[in-house]
Amino acid sequence: MAEIRGTCDERFRGVRDTFAASLDRDDVGASVAVFVDGVPVVDLWGGHADAARTRPWERDTIVNVWSTTKTMAALCALILADRGDLDVSAPVAEYWPEFAAAGKGGVLVRHVLGHTAGLPTWAEPITVPELFDWDDAAARLAAQPARWEPGAVGCYHPLSQGFLVGEVVRRITGRSLGAFFAEEVAGPLGADFHIGLPAEHDHRVAPVIPPPGGAAPGMPGEEPNPAIVAEDANGEAWRRAEIPSAGGHGNARSVALAQSVLACGGEVGGVRLLSEAGCARVLEEQFRGVDHYLRVPVRYGLGYRIEGRTCSWGGWGGSLVVVDLHARMTVAYVMNRMARTTLGDNRGLSLVLAAYDGLATAA
Repeated sequence: MAEIRGTCDERFRGVRDTFAASLDRDDVGASVAVFVDGVPVVDLWGGHADAARTRPWERDTIVNVWSTTKTMAALCALILADRGDLDVSAPVAEYWPEFAAAGKGGVLVRHVLGHTAGLPTWAEPITVPELFDWDDAAARLAAQPARWEPGAVGCYHPLSQGFLVGEVVRRITGRSLGAFFAEEVAGPLGADFHIGLPAEHDHRVAPVIPPPGGAAPGMPGEEPNPAIVAEDANGEAWRRAEIPSAGGHGNARSVALAQSVLACGGEVGGVRLLSEAGCARVLEEQFRGVDHYLRVPVRYGLGYRIEGRTCSWGGWGGSLVVVDLHARMTVAYVMNRMARTTLGDNRGLSLVLAAYDGLATAA
C-alpha cells in the first residue's frame, strides 16, 4: 500500500482508505483535503512528485491544477461584488470600455461568470506563448464579436473566461487578478495557492504527467485555439504567467482552505472575506441545460457549477473542489497524473463521496 502522510480525523478514515487505494492503482502523486467549518479534518498527501517516482510528494508540493483555478478567479469576483465594487448585472464595458466593440455592449459580468458571454475562445488564431502577453490576449477578446446573444447559450469558456474576469478585476482594482488574489485572499488566509508562480517556488512543483494524446480539445467541430498540450504547464513561462482559467498552482490543502470561505459564510480562521449573503450569491443560477462545449447537462452559478447548496469545478486531468454551503464542508483533490478524460475519472469523486460518508458518521 502507498505510504500516506498527513492527518486524518478517524471519522473520515474512508477518505484515507480511498486515497490510499487511488495511489496504489491510479495515481503517481496527489493530495486530498477536507475542511469542515473551516478546520482541516483531512490533510493527506502521498506518492511521488515525478513520473520516474524518484522524488516523494511532500507536504508543500504544489502542482498546476488547470481549471480548478477558475474557482479562485470567481472568488475574487464575488469578493469585489460583496464590497460593492463590482455589479455582476452591469455590462462588462462599464468597467472595460473597449469591450463594447463589435456589438458586445450587452454582455454582462454575470454572463462571463456563467459561461454565457459567447466568447468561448479567441476569434483569430492565438498560440500558447501569446497567452503570456496579458494586454494583447485581453485586447483581442475585447475587439471580437460574441458568437451568440449574451445569455442565450451555455458554452464553457476554457481559457478565455479567466482573461475576461481578470481584466474586469484589473480595471476595478488596478491590480492583476493574480496580485489581487495573493493580497486579498491567499495572503490573509495563509493559502499556498498562486496565480502566476514566483521562481522561488519552482523547486516545490510536481510537473504534470500528461495523459495519452495529451492535447486539450477544441470547440465542437473546430481546431483547438490555442492548441494547448499538457506539457505546456511544465514550462517556466507558463508558471510565471497569470492564466486565471488554467494556470494556478497549489495543493489540496490550499485549494480547500481558500474555497472554505464560501462554505463557512465568508469567514475562515478569523479572516472574513465575504458576507454570508455574498457567499450565497454563488448559487444564483445563470444557465441550466446542455453545455455546447462540454456536451453534458450543467447548471452554472456565478463562476461555479451548482447543484443544490453546493458549488464546484474541476481541472483538466482530474483535480477537483466541491464546496457545500449547507454542510460547511469543502473537499479538494489535486494530482500530477492526468486522466485521459475527466468523464469517467472517478478519483476525485470517490474522495468526495467518502468525505460525505465521514460527515454522516460525524453527525
